[in-house]
Amino acid sequence: MLAGLALTFAFAVQAADLPEIEARGVLKIATEDDYAPFNFITDGQPDGFHKDVLAELKEYATKFKLEQSILPWTGLLASVAAGQYDVAITGALVTDDRLKVFNFVAPVASAQHYYVKRKGDDRMKSVADLSGKVVGLQAGSALLARLPELKAMLEKSGGKLGEVVEYQSYPEAYADLANGRLDYVINAVISINDLVKTRGDVFEKGQAVSGGGFVAWPVPKNSPQLLEFLNGFVKHLKDTGKLKELQIKWFGQAFDGLPDEAITNVDQFHKLAGL
Repeated sequence: MLAGLALTFAFAVQAADLPEIEARGVLKIATEDDYAPFNFITDGQPDGFHKDVLAELKEYATKFKLEQSILPWTGLLASVAAGQYDVAITGALVTDDRLKVFNFVAPVASAQHYYVKRKGDDRMKSVADLSGKVVGLQAGSALLARLPELKAMLEKSGGKLGEVVEYQSYPEAYADLANGRLDYVINAVISINDLVKTRGDVFEKGQAVSGGGFVAWPVPKNSPQLLEFLNGFVKHLKDTGKLKELQIKWFGQAFDGLPDEAITNVDQFHKLAGL
């Protein structure tokens, strides 16, 4: 899918930048509905961290209204790259491949990848024990791009990466983990913490399987003024204390050391993430 994003971008409709957005009076936002605690549905209505963020953005944006569209994750970033939407405000992770297509607004959360297993599965007590076992991830997720980090960890102890199964959504992967079709699932730490908090009778958090990372909103490369505007919005959330408040509410902790700058290239990303 990541290779497809670059191709899609090459033939894309020109993405709208801030002057065009202000002229038409609408910012077109793509979100998803199945990635707690960032975006999910409660009683038929959007809920989660980004619901609260969009409420703040609605107050901050004085020259246009917000138009939110809820899409499946597997087509979401491609739709933004194609110019159908102006920005994806969802739990996207910064990756090398995505930086070929997008710039990222200053991060709103930290992201390190962990594995999660069935509660009481004593076959896996450390990363080394993941050797040869079946892992599930969401199709098109950034975690696929960083699997080589886990592969290198396993090879250091004489192990190997096992079969990788891709799913349309993480709830599907967790369902297969619970019923024994998978040995473990990899996801960002915030999502795993939320899973274990709500379903600790079924799932158990393991160890980190990657280095550091960031959750940030992707904006097409040819929308620099929109990127600057949204970066100013994130700064506003930080300065008012609202970002910290929402991080604690939805993630159970604040992330005070996040970069204040937009992330626009691979070298910058690697330096900020310590990769």
